[in-house]
Amino acid sequence: MARSTPATHGELLTAAARRFAVTGYKGTSLQDIANEVGCSKATVLYHFASKVALLRELMAPAIAMLEEVDARTAAHTGAEAQRVAAEGFVDLAVRFRREIALLRGEFGDLLQEPAFAHIQQISERLVAAFAGFSDRPAARVAALVVLAGIAETCGEFLDIRDDELRPALLAVAYRALDVTI
Repeated sequence: MARSTPATHGELLTAAARRFAVTGYKGTSLQDIANEVGCSKATVLYHFASKVALLRELMAPAIAMLEEVDARTAAHTGAEAQRVAAEGFVDLAVRFRREIALLRGEFGDLLQEPAFAHIQQISERLVAAFAGFSDRPAARVAALVVLAGIAETCGEFLDIRDDELRPALLAVAYRALDVTI
């Protein structure tokens, strides 16, 4: 299985994404990724210090956009915060739906990794914004259901075009959150 040319950084990221999609993050080893590319585990470790480092790089663009959504949302309150959070998170989920699909069922475990711990705080702030910063239980429940539902839907419906998925997700979110457009 030896290669005539060394594996590239990008090839390893692509292989990791494929393996994570098939067997999950926890179910994929660095050796699995190396086998997929046709290189040694040492080659993978040359490019990435660990499996977590590989996942962190794979998820970096999505995390950067999540941080942007968090920052934009912080400047608003009430229904405007709900709209900004919903539009920002829907845009993120649609754009990075394949990356989100990779983490299905493992998101909670990954938040325990120090490299991803800050995402828990961002998620909590997004739930609060989706609820319009209301303490009402119904608003908080709706916010969490909408946030989780958007992520789950994007991972499930990879076959729906972005220009069809985005308005459908926003319509459902606004209805569930009782936000007037």
